[in-house]
Amino acid sequence: MEKLWKFTDNQGTFESPAADKIKSLYFPLCNEALMSSVSADLHGDIKSGQSSFLLEPASRASLISSRASRNFWVRINNEKIWSATGVSKNLKQIKEDRFNLEAGLLWHKITRENKNVGLKSEILSFIPASGEPVELMQVRLTNTCARKIKFIPTAAIPMYARGAGNIRDHRHVTSLLQRITPHKFGVISKPTLSFDELGHKPNKNYYFVLGWDGQGRPPQYLYPTQEVFCGEAGDLESPEAIFENKAPGKANIQGKEPMGGLRFREKSLAPGKSCFYIVAMGITENSAEIAGIIKKFKSPEKVKSSLEENKRFWLGKANAAKIHTGNKDFDNWLKWVAIQPHLRKVFGCSFLPDFDYGKGGRGWRDLWQDCLGLILSGAKEARALLVNNFSGVRLDGSNATIIGTKPGEFIADRNDIPRVWMDHGAWPLLATEFYMDKAKDAGILFEKAGYFSDQHIFRSRKVSRRWKPCKYKGTVLEHLILQNLVQFYNVGPHNHIRLEGADWNDGLDMAYECGESVAFSCMYASNLKKLAQFIRRSGRKEINLFAEIKVLFEPCDYNSIKAKKERLERYFIRVENGASGKAVSVESSFLIRDLESKAGWISEHIRKKEWLPEGFFNGYYDNKKKRVEGKVGGRLRMMLASQAFAIMSGVAQDWQARRIIANVKKYLFDKRLKGYRLNTDFGGEQHNLGRAFSFVYGEKENGAIFSHMVVMYAYALLLRGFRKEAGEALESLYRLSADSQRSRIYPCLPEYFNSEGRGMYPYLTGSASWFLFVCQNPFFCYNKSS
Repeated sequence: MEKLWKFTDNQGTFESPAADKIKSLYFPLCNEALMSSVSADLHGDIKSGQSSFLLEPASRASLISSRASRNFWVRINNEKIWSATGVSKNLKQIKEDRFNLEAGLLWHKITRENKNVGLKSEILSFIPASGEPVELMQVRLTNTCARKIKFIPTAAIPMYARGAGNIRDHRHVTSLLQRITPHKFGVISKPTLSFDELGHKPNKNYYFVLGWDGQGRPPQYLYPTQEVFCGEAGDLESPEAIFENKAPGKANIQGKEPMGGLRFREKSLAPGKSCFYIVAMGITENSAEIAGIIKKFKSPEKVKSSLEENKRFWLGKANAAKIHTGNKDFDNWLKWVAIQPHLRKVFGCSFLPDFDYGKGGRGWRDLWQDCLGLILSGAKEARALLVNNFSGVRLDGSNATIIGTKPGEFIADRNDIPRVWMDHGAWPLLATEFYMDKAKDAGILFEKAGYFSDQHIFRSRKVSRRWKPCKYKGTVLEHLILQNLVQFYNVGPHNHIRLEGADWNDGLDMAYECGESVAFSCMYASNLKKLAQFIRRSGRKEINLFAEIKVLFEPCDYNSIKAKKERLERYFIRVENGASGKAVSVESSFLIRDLESKAGWISEHIRKKEWLPEGFFNGYYDNKKKRVEGKVGGRLRMMLASQAFAIMSGVAQDWQARRIIANVKKYLFDKRLKGYRLNTDFGGEQHNLGRAFSFVYGEKENGAIFSHMVVMYAYALLLRGFRKEAGEALESLYRLSADSQRSRIYPCLPEYFNSEGRGMYPYLTGSASWFLFVCQNPFFCYNKSS
């Protein structure tokens, strides 16, 4: 296969003549109101949330297997039938098509030309940056033959119009809820209920597919249900309405699967001439908004104006990071990486076809990592956003895990499973530190934020029946101290911080009782030291803290696991029902000494206990209290995260860092793909550590080239002065992404690369923010000649 795509300008635009050969490829479209995915043959979906999908929810697998797509049929001279999108049972004609894709920030255009039918189609797709809840699909048909052509065009959009959960559960029952209204310009369905066995709710959404020709004229007639459009013997790839030229006739349309079937008037087109058709697909709670959408996008000129506005908007986001290396391809690729934090802000982690993270929404870690990208972009709301985010912290040092769509909206968990990730307390400090350095604004530390409270207490080990919403507000600095201080005492059998539900590697989720994360113990040591620096830099002689936290500063034998656990339990009991609201003033000099002593103890403990004779650090203990890394049963086990955080935190001394670098190269660098794997092959499942090792080796958290950790490793190396090695690590991700023959993705940074070098889970990854963050480091220098 030739290179999948190439850039065509300096604004991130690319073209791909081969995109239709990879059915699992998809492209994001969005604004704040609507989210879409679109493939080269216009499969994919459109939604505004988990409970509101206009088109059937799409997965990587269904992009290949599903017959449901945005289609546009042309019946030529009443004898030839052509799908302008390339989705038809007539495979012979599709193979005759000459295809090309052109795409940019954030718009998508496919071109198909077929000499035997004498037509070329150009289908433009985008969601307006101006905010309307609509995806626009503009079809331009051009007569490419030497004679006049007569044809009948029909837009064919199968509507789903319900929540994602009904893709299987109650699929027929929820079709009975559909209330379909034929509209002058198309089809609108407003189901009676949002169907959920936990509690049915009246539905507020209007789902619509509307269309008009280039002169603003409506369709000649409509096929408002899939039953009417497909017939009994046909389907979406060979509908009777098209192949047998059937008019819709009279039929009962209520309680059926809705269809945006829009047949336009027969058109006569002279050689070389073109005509336009515009299809508007969307979801709104305000039916009056539909008329405004029709008016705003009624002509090709208005669509063109909206497209230019859309291009300016996303290019502004891409250019805000202000990273220019002089390497044209790298700079173009970086524009796509630069918009990824914005995409994740809209899509969360779950609303593209690789919806690995379940039901939608960003998690706590995502929130803080995405902040890096927004700060880099100079977003004006960055300060307020950061302060607001701290309102998700609980008084027990844990936090809400799911971020709502509204500012300050936090949820315990998307599935109401009380789970705690031990790394969550580490990330807010890194984002805040970056903001302070970038904005020269240390004053943010003394802004006030509330605390999150719910029935889950004692780091979700207990449930309170007496809890009340926490009304107390404390400074950002207080939140940071709390998150990191609690973890100092939250230790397991080897006096390292407990792994709990998992750390950054969500796949390490089966060691709740006895698992420990040495890797993130390193990070908490670094954070405690930084907190002392923050206080020193503030110049304040005293720091106000809520009274109950003082117990965590009382003398304690750090070497005693029992003493630490008892201290933490005492604290949890004090804040079980919230904070009293009483504040105490603590001398800054005392806080600095205390925090630095705790940081120093953790660092020395790890150096003494976890440096292995193999020349790297052990990063974990499993649920049987066994050391995870090193030589185990004759097999060498090594994890990149363990080494990245040991280096980044300063726990690894310079001589240790040099040995780690050599051994990472020896054991984790894949010479064929030229990338750094997440771990060596442990040779079997690890039920006492996590699900990750039940994945096939080389996929996802089990030994893939995981972008996030490679970037973290590069950042760690850069901090410690290993500039050449840091550049090599970062460069490896770009090379893997840009090697499109292998990666099979459009320009972006994916979550990971598998053993085939294929990029997986594109667009929605926190590693994009970190990649930009590292690129902006003054010590990073991209090799322009490479």
